[in-house]
Amino acid sequence: ETKPKLGEDLLRSRKRKFPGDTQKAFAKRIGVGRATLQRMEAGDLSVSMAKYLAAARVLGLEAKFDDLLKAEMSLFDG
Repeated sequence: ETKPKLGEDLLRSRKRKFPGDTQKAFAKRIGVGRATLQRMEAGDLSVSMAKYLAAARVLGLEAKFDDLLKAEMSLFDG
């Protein structure tokens, strides 16, 4: 079974932005426990979106997170 893309992206972004951080250190940065971060990096969708948003903010990716549910405008929108 493959890891959900959300978890893969979080792991990749964490290692790129904070290459010296352990899971424990990064978990502390985003205000969660190490076990929760492990679940997040596995793409566990039972973890609250607020925790994923906290990670996005620390990683400087909150703008992309804010676009998550933004509907595209169509020619018929007034």
